[in-house]
Amino acid sequence: MNPAAPTHPIARLPEEWRTSLAARGERAFAAKQVFDWIQKRGVVDAAAMSNLSPKLRAALAEEGLSPGLCVPEQVHRSSDGTRKIAVRLRDGALIETVLLPSLTAPGAPANQEADDDDDDAEQHGSSPHTRVTQCISTQVGCAMGCIFCASGVAGLKRQLGAEEITAQVLLGRSLLDEGEALRNVVYMGMGEPLHNYEATARSIRLLTHPDGIGLSTRRVTISTSGLVPEINRLGEEFKGQVALAISLHAADDTTRSALMPINRRYPLAELMKALHAYPLPKRRRITIEYTLVAGKNDDVAEAKKVARLLRGLPVKINLIPMNPIDASTLGPPSFGRVGAFQQVLIDAGYSCFVRKQRGDDVSAACGQLVLIGAKPKVKGFRPAQES
Repeated sequence: MNPAAPTHPIARLPEEWRTSLAARGERAFAAKQVFDWIQKRGVVDAAAMSNLSPKLRAALAEEGLSPGLCVPEQVHRSSDGTRKIAVRLRDGALIETVLLPSLTAPGAPANQEADDDDDDAEQHGSSPHTRVTQCISTQVGCAMGCIFCASGVAGLKRQLGAEEITAQVLLGRSLLDEGEALRNVVYMGMGEPLHNYEATARSIRLLTHPDGIGLSTRRVTISTSGLVPEINRLGEEFKGQVALAISLHAADDTTRSALMPINRRYPLAELMKALHAYPLPKRRRITIEYTLVAGKNDDVAEAKKVARLLRGLPVKINLIPMNPIDASTLGPPSFGRVGAFQQVLIDAGYSCFVRKQRGDDVSAACGQLVLIGAKPKVKGFRPAQES
């Protein structure tokens, strides 16, 4: 194997394939063939790549291009069409990825809560397919320790490789229902994407490469709890084309640090400076995610602080009434308090939506992806039980 190439074949870009295959004496077009098999067709078994020579297929299999990297162990289907897929990795670890079909019928206007910005409508009504967003994971567990999120209950077990991140999307495409088409990928599953920056960035390059799946970078959203240096790096390397979603959840350092320990390292003043500097294209907005936790951050005084904090930033705000998790006694506020919070932000001139609960009946909603049976690291948490 070429030592300059990434360890796993699924993580290689076309130029890396050209280099590694040239070192084997393969002709240049073989690189395009292999990349096409993996990234466009979703074939991750070298033995099935029928237009490659038997010798090359055997060599690729030896390098790890064979079934078993990401195996769907269980598919939980929600009553709203959401599917949560438990994926078994080659080392036995379990992660979860979620397929979220659009709630709108084909030909209908886009849902207001969709990730599409106003300048990105792209004639949704012209497509005969149901648009699907896939939520993918970047880590086994999570180190951030947010008190309302099940993924971080047991802490970080390990990082995912770029091949494991990308393979979730290849797997997700193979599990689409008839009439569905993958349209968006959101890095909002288990883990903090920017805490695994190199693998996350490589996976973005793979998923958006025109010779592969070919997603537009504007169809890729990175959700982060606020790792400031990596936000700056993401903006620089991808020129602001990758959509950014910020898990805010509070508008003062005391409250935010209690909810999200990462705020002690990167307080709000630093985070806001990074967001103002993020090189957004014209008419694009940063998504602000705000989980409403009863009695913690959900009254109108908090909403007013949010309005002041975000003044001058091009944002849209998604309010997320906390989805219950087994590991915590915390929960969502009443419908009335959610509405009052939203109205303050609307009156302040913000686009503000309450996110519909999707997949909560199979624990696939925001904040509910979890390591089954994991022991908690956060004081006061109860361990999740396998259902």
